[in-house]
Amino acid sequence: MEIGTVVLIVVLILAVSFFIVGIRIVKQAEVMVIESLGRYSKTLTAGPNFIIPFYDKPREMEWKYARDVGGRNISYMGTVDRIDLRETVYDFPSQAVITKDNVSIQINALIYFQITDPKKAVYEVASLPTAIEKLTQTTLRNVIGELELDQTLISRETINTKLRTILDEASNKWGVKVNRVELQDITPPREIKEAMEKQMRAERDKRAAILEAEGLKQAQILKAEGFKESEIRKAEGERQRQILEADGIAQAKIRMAEGEKQSIALVADTVNAYSNPANYLIAIKYIEALQKMVDGKDNKLVYMPYEATGILGAVGAVKEIVSQHHKAQK
Repeated sequence: MEIGTVVLIVVLILAVSFFIVGIRIVKQAEVMVIESLGRYSKTLTAGPNFIIPFYDKPREMEWKYARDVGGRNISYMGTVDRIDLRETVYDFPSQAVITKDNVSIQINALIYFQITDPKKAVYEVASLPTAIEKLTQTTLRNVIGELELDQTLISRETINTKLRTILDEASNKWGVKVNRVELQDITPPREIKEAMEKQMRAERDKRAAILEAEGLKQAQILKAEGFKESEIRKAEGERQRQILEADGIAQAKIRMAEGEKQSIALVADTVNAYSNPANYLIAIKYIEALQKMVDGKDNKLVYMPYEATGILGAVGAVKEIVSQHHKAQK
């Protein structure tokens, strides 16, 4: 084989090797930062890309990984030459935080972030995962330090929003967008937990007593209203009975008066036709009075008024009137 042919083959092999070594395949949602002789050159996006071997080199950066070992989530640091643009979640271990009222609590937080500028993420901070973790921890201490324990336990959403705002502003220069922060666990000291449990039991007992008293109160109110309604109905029935009774008595008196009126009118007409009506009425009244005077089992006395002859004359006149009336009817 000639020397020229050998050289050509070697050159072809070197060219193919050079081309193969220079090819970089970047996956979707990933980028690669390229440096040329130590200086930033370009950022490779998804798809096949070509770099000059030995001249261009990918810039590596630190990244945090998590692995499940024996049921425990173990975090460790590594290096990567490709930057993941998807949303990433970091689970930070529990840390001690002191509240405004000097209570030490353990808090475990999650942070969801996304790299928006790969160049800044590589060149603006030495270790992005470490910087995010430390920033989150210090910010969490500052935010919790402004709140008392009770506020911390009931204001998770407020704390999450405040943490996200502060972290997003601080990490913006690193090319990172913090989407949200979540507090997983807030663990107060054992004695505080026991006191809180006692307070919760007392509060539950208090609510139960209030509900029981309220139910008893409502039952008494309903009972009183029912008794009141019964008394009102009873009084209304009695009033209606009295009204009806009074109406009956009034109607009876009216009818008696009407009958007496008709009787007197009839007698008066008859007496007027045959004698003096005044003498007739006087005679009737005298007879009624004499009857009352002689009432009694052992009464042997008879009272005769001075005008007895006049009375008897009136009675005689009545007898005469009645006799004449009967004759006229015959």
